[in-house]
Amino acid sequence: MNATYTVGEVSEQTGLSTHTLRWYEQVGLLDPVNRDAGGRRRYVDDDMNRLRFLIKLRSTGMPVRDMVRYVELARLGPATVAERLAILVEHRERVLAQIRGQSVARRILEVHGLARLSLFHL
Repeated sequence: MNATYTVGEVSEQTGLSTHTLRWYEQVGLLDPVNRDAGGRRRYVDDDMNRLRFLIKLRSTGMPVRDMVRYVELARLGPATVAERLAILVEHRERVLAQIRGQSVARRILEVHGLARLSLFHL
């Protein structure tokens, strides 16, 4: 028998709030979650695996709209692999641009010296 998890257990294991878990289902990031006889959500391992993947995407700063699109395409199956890859590649480029921008900011602080910058008065 497959393991099932309550919304509280999933929240504890993933670090996502119960509100966020319900919202992920509402916006389509998760398929409708199975319910027990009392109507309470019961997540399965497939849900947990998808959540772990979504958490990783979110940690990179991927917008939820892109995550939703990715999941929609994944539901359509292998024929959408190229489109899903394009979403990931485009997001990687945005992340790399952000890293470059932060590197410039770091160099400004290093080259101009934190001490000299702190002496500047307006």
